[in-house]
Amino acid sequence: MGEYGWILAAVAGALFLIVLILIVSRFRKCPSDKIMVIYGRVGNNKDGTNRSARCVHGGASFVWPIFQAYEYLDLTPLSINVDLRNALSRQHIRIDVPSVFTVGISTEPAIMQNAAERLLGLKLKEIQDLAKDIILGQLRLVIATMDIEEINSDRDKFLLAVSGNVESELKKIGLRLINVNITDINDESGYIAALGKEAAAKAINDAKRSVAEKDRDGAIGEANARMDQRVQVADADAKAIQGENTAKANIAQSDASRREVEADALRRATAAEKIAAARALEEAYSAEREAELARAAREKATLEADVLIQSEIERKKIEIEAQAEAERVKIRAHGEAEAIFARMEAEARGIEEQLRKQASGLQEIVKAAGGNPIEAVRLLIADKLEELVRIQVEAVKNLKFDKITVWDGGQNGTSSTANFASNLMKSIPPMQELFNMDGLELPEILGKPIEKTPEAPEPDEVAGDSAD
Repeated sequence: MGEYGWILAAVAGALFLIVLILIVSRFRKCPSDKIMVIYGRVGNNKDGTNRSARCVHGGASFVWPIFQAYEYLDLTPLSINVDLRNALSRQHIRIDVPSVFTVGISTEPAIMQNAAERLLGLKLKEIQDLAKDIILGQLRLVIATMDIEEINSDRDKFLLAVSGNVESELKKIGLRLINVNITDINDESGYIAALGKEAAAKAINDAKRSVAEKDRDGAIGEANARMDQRVQVADADAKAIQGENTAKANIAQSDASRREVEADALRRATAAEKIAAARALEEAYSAEREAELARAAREKATLEADVLIQSEIERKKIEIEAQAEAERVKIRAHGEAEAIFARMEAEARGIEEQLRKQASGLQEIVKAAGGNPIEAVRLLIADKLEELVRIQVEAVKNLKFDKITVWDGGQNGTSSTANFASNLMKSIPPMQELFNMDGLELPEILGKPIEKTPEAPEPDEVAGDSAD
């Protein structure tokens, strides 16, 4: 956006703001105690003529600048003292009628329009004087059409006539009559006073006649009253005696009925009390039983809860201890496995070292034998020969014979004793067989294997041992 675009936008914004301020400043609200009169170009009437003003009572309206303006009419009531003197009545008697009229601007649309056309711009004093002139004229007109008797005696008719005439004229200028108060009516000839005296004298005479008549009626009434009193007293005495007798009989009957009713009521009340007491005891026992059952159920629930909570605690404790023990076993097994692995690894290294040393020793022995393995084996056997012989001797050294008895038959030129000793020595594995069982061959230095000869026939009888 260029420089001119910004300028146009600013001008448009300023114009919009000015228009908005103008609209807000020309929007007028009308108070409830006033009438806002808008004049200027306010439109036309229904008949097409120009409308002089537009009245607004309550609410608000927009007042166009230049074309329209506005003012307020005050609705405050106006109190007008009208001291009418020498007003001529229909009987040509002049009277004074001091009165107070209360008027105000009307809020009816048509009358408001009249007020806008005739009272706008006037001050309250000026409106008050205008209304007073209208009231004086209409008040004189009404008095001229009525007699003094009507004005003095029938005040409602007089006020109604005054209100009708005055209000119809006030509406023409936009006012309405609120109240009329006639304070007093006098005349210059004393006619109203004479009427008052006549009325007073007539009232006094009427009162005296009424008093005499009342006195006469009182005396007659008194005599009649005494006669009626005596008759009525006698009649009342007779009726009283009869009534007393009847009352006594009724009282006796009533007492009997009352006693019967009381007895029946006492019986029902006693039965009801006993039934109520029994029901109360039954309900108390039932309530106590329900309370005991509830208490037992509560104690049972408490015990079950305690047992369940304790068992749950024990189970959790056992689970935790089992987990801890499993963890300890796992750690201990891991440690033992590592210890066993270390021990076996150490033993394997020891055996490996031992075998390495033995191999090294054997290698030295082979070197000492001139590189001949057979000679090296012979050297090893010669070194272990003493131990081998010792092992064979140990095999028969621990044999114990308490006593040996030999029956020798001397068959085939050999003795049984010799055969026994020979067989005993044969029970010891020969060295050649011992080497053969080990997968070795006896060196020639220790002798050659003896060829087997046919065995001699065994004797028929073999001597046996017997222990003493």
